[in-house]
Amino acid sequence: MSLSLFSFLMTAPAAMAPPAQAAMPQPAAILADTRRVAEWQLANRTNWATMPAARKSVQEVRDWQQATFWVALTELANRDSAYAKPLLDLGRAEKWQMGDLPFHADDQLIGQAWLWAAQNGEGEEAVLPIRAYFDNVLSKRPTIGLEFVPVAPGKGTSTCTDRWCWCDALFMAPPTMLRLAKATGDKRYADFVHEEWKATTDYLFDPSEQLYFRDSRFFDMRDAKGRKLFWSRGNGWVMGGLVRLLQVLDKTDPQRHYYEKLFKDMSAKLVTLQKADGYWPASLLDQDQGTPPESSGTAFFTYAFAWGVDNGLLDRATYEPAAVRGWAALGRAVQPDGMLGWVQQVGDRPDSVSAKETQFYGSGAYLLAGTAMYDLAKKRSPEADAIRKSVR
Repeated sequence: MSLSLFSFLMTAPAAMAPPAQAAMPQPAAILADTRRVAEWQLANRTNWATMPAARKSVQEVRDWQQATFWVALTELANRDSAYAKPLLDLGRAEKWQMGDLPFHADDQLIGQAWLWAAQNGEGEEAVLPIRAYFDNVLSKRPTIGLEFVPVAPGKGTSTCTDRWCWCDALFMAPPTMLRLAKATGDKRYADFVHEEWKATTDYLFDPSEQLYFRDSRFFDMRDAKGRKLFWSRGNGWVMGGLVRLLQVLDKTDPQRHYYEKLFKDMSAKLVTLQKADGYWPASLLDQDQGTPPESSGTAFFTYAFAWGVDNGLLDRATYEPAAVRGWAALGRAVQPDGMLGWVQQVGDRPDSVSAKETQFYGSGAYLLAGTAMYDLAKKRSPEADAIRKSVR
């Protein structure tokens, strides 16, 4: 055993030790845990010490790092109206603007929170800046290729990011545009989503593994044991994006089957990669004993499984236990003060994690998992079971 692995095992017993068999928690307990993480994040919006690898852009509320949390908070607000006020206050202060980059998916995520606000009292005023932003995208639609060529050696940015050339983008942009299409009745936004999603998937999806490469740099990259590198959070972004797309895509839409099949195919692979402790490893094919817990990818997969079971897309017997184990693992990652730990910091590939490090997007993923688990648990509570039995 290496010294680094020995040190990790000595410092992470709480996050590593799974219960003998996780049971579905009560809905009230799930909601209380979800509120606790939300409250910590709201109270620590400028606590940069917990985000050591964060880019300076994390201080910008419309940047993807924060936007993930604000978008997730809309789901909690749907179940607890007390969380509507911070969202509406934020949107008014930001004048419902999108990010500053005209084509970058990361700057489009916050639009999901503003569209929620439009449906919750703010009306057309919250929609107009989003519509103007995406009308510009459509009128000057980028046609650059999807190959990820860094702008300089060692840099993680590329000019291809004017399109969805990295898998994270599938969480950031498509659900925003599809929600805009639904809010306005303008089919152009949905058509754009379907065309660009398929282009990204044709390029980055590995059909033999049913997983996405983060971007083209990883096609031929392998770890020390010769395994392909599929990043947990990267694939988590995709699964979260699929959920948020399927939530608003009409059940009769001819495009829906494509996304449902992709969601089911990825789920079938991912459920086999969950570790015994309930976490997914940062590098999904690294199933070696002693891989550290990582909460952001785990939260997205828990969210997807819980939502998929609750909405009849995933087999309950297979995926509900996986969702329950994932939620239990996430609970062990929450620190005594309510901070979600074990969040891999900003990056583009599997990396080190720490119990003492978090990020807005980690809290956001946790809130998405918590609200989906809450909905699922409500239908599995003794009261719901009694109702089901009474109508048989």
